[in-house]
Amino acid sequence: MSQSIETTRPVVLTIAGFDPSCGAGIAADLKTISACGAYGIAAITALTIQNTVGVNRVIPIEPLVLIQQIEYLIEDIRPAAVKIGMLATKENVEGLRKFLLSNPLSRIVIDPVIRSSSGSALLTDEAIDVFKTAILPLADCLTPNISEAEILSGLKVRNVDEMKKAAERIVALGSKAVVITGGHLIEPTDVLFDGATYEIFAAERVGPSHTHGTGCTFSSALATFLALGCSLKTATANAKNYVTRAIQRSYPIGRGRSPLNHFPDY
Repeated sequence: MSQSIETTRPVVLTIAGFDPSCGAGIAADLKTISACGAYGIAAITALTIQNTVGVNRVIPIEPLVLIQQIEYLIEDIRPAAVKIGMLATKENVEGLRKFLLSNPLSRIVIDPVIRSSSGSALLTDEAIDVFKTAILPLADCLTPNISEAEILSGLKVRNVDEMKKAAERIVALGSKAVVITGGHLIEPTDVLFDGATYEIFAAERVGPSHTHGTGCTFSSALATFLALGCSLKTATANAKNYVTRAIQRSYPIGRGRSPLNHFPDY
């Protein structure tokens, strides 16, 4: 019996922190990228001491080490898309901006990780302003949740109309497009704005409530579908569908907020 040989898959680079529980950050990104049909490579921005209950400590990687990871990777492997997650410090934000301006990469999806789901700060206050002016304008798409959208836009966000206004403010800061994820609304709704038109992605709330790492998972899925050649609208719909299935087919891990099942189809 002859064996078929799989053709090369697109590569997605994730730049993010490491969560030892593997529900969020680099580990969740790599699982998501693989499950969605691409090959993941990674550069770590910070180590964390955390479990499903909460974050105990964040240890940032030195900016030079972060940049050297990326530099050495892309000398050998050219990614079709990039997902950027937690950057932790102002120095990492500034270093990454300088690198990306000198080494342009395609299909950059940025998840503005500011706080963990348990409330711990994952981006310093001084880094937030630098993030808005230095990294945000390099995004092909930004994927904030509602609380992150409030911080970035300076607006209250409680419903779809307010999500639209926040999306307009965020695109005005420089991002080519934004998807505000509304998983905390009564009816989970995501709003995509590309600077010209809106797309609304509504869904019924699903269980179980194992949702640790949903933001990381959504953004890395979006980057993967873009790498596979999908339009932004289709990539957003596919990413939302993947996250929904990953929640539906999850199972409890640990005593806190359990992660998604990143391989829901197996």
